[in-house]
This record gives sequence, C-alpha cells and structure tokens, in this order.
Amino acid sequence: MVGLRIVMAWVFLQAGLEKLAEGGFGDPLAWSSAGFLNNAVAEANPLRGLFLFFGQYPGLIDPLVVFGQILIGLALLFGAFVRFAAMMGGLQMLFFWTAAWQGGLAAGFPVDHGYFVDSSFVYLLLLFGLGAWGAGRILGIDGILEESEFVRNNPWLRFFMG
Repeated sequence: MVGLRIVMAWVFLQAGLEKLAEGGFGDPLAWSSAGFLNNAVAEANPLRGLFLFFGQYPGLIDPLVVFGQILIGLALLFGAFVRFAAMMGGLQMLFFWTAAWQGGLAAGFPVDHGYFVDSSFVYLLLLFGLGAWGAGRILGIDGILEESEFVRNNPWLRFFMG
C-alpha cells in the first residue's frame, strides 16, 4: 500500500510541478487547460459540451488542476487526508478518462490506447483502492492524526483520513 501511495504521489506531483514550471497563469506561453478542453476532446465524445464549457474558464480550471495535482501528490506522499486526496484525484482521473473517449456507448467508449481502459482509468481504480484501504494509516500521518484528541472529538474528520 505504501508503494502504491508513493507511486501515485509521484504521478500527481510530477504532473502538477511540470505544469507549474511552465509559467505563470495568464502567460500565453504557460500551460493552460484551455487548449486541451477546446481542441482535444473528440467531436463524437458525448461529454464534449461539458469540456467546452470548462474550456471557457481557464482562470478557474488551471489553478484547480495544477495546485490540485500538487496537493494530492503531497497528501499521498505523506499519508495525510488520503481518503480526501484519493477522492479528489479520482475525480480528476474520471474527467481525464471521459475526455479521452473517442465516441459514445455504441462505439465502446474507445480511448487512444484501446477500448474503455486507459492509464487514467487504472489510476482511478488505484486511487479508489488507496482510499478504501485507508492507506494513509500505514506509515502515514493519518494514523497519527486519527489518534489525536481533536479527531476523537470530531469523528466526522475520519471520512477524510485513512
């Protein structure tokens, strides 16, 4: 579990830090989600309209992607709030996976490297497993936090940890 957590942490940290290193937001040479959202989603994708809608708001979407990836990576690396990080990472992977669809149900939801399953889908399943298993308790901060007086007095916080 720790190994999977670290590998997924690396995937998110690397992606977020690379985007951040490409420049500041608003810089025309910097990374932006708009190019992908407005141009890379296939016309046959049944969710294309949703991605085109998101593409109108790169000032909101770009920081969510970049800083979300960095924070998810750090949370997984240190084993802190792993369930919440896994849920947010899984949501991001779900968006990446659905954006890769080349067609609809009748076409078998083909993606670039096969039908139905691609790396985003695999990452989504791994993140689900890490959150369900409570991987932050194994050599992670979540195990320490869950024993704290604050969390014992606020048991709802356990939904975010593990």
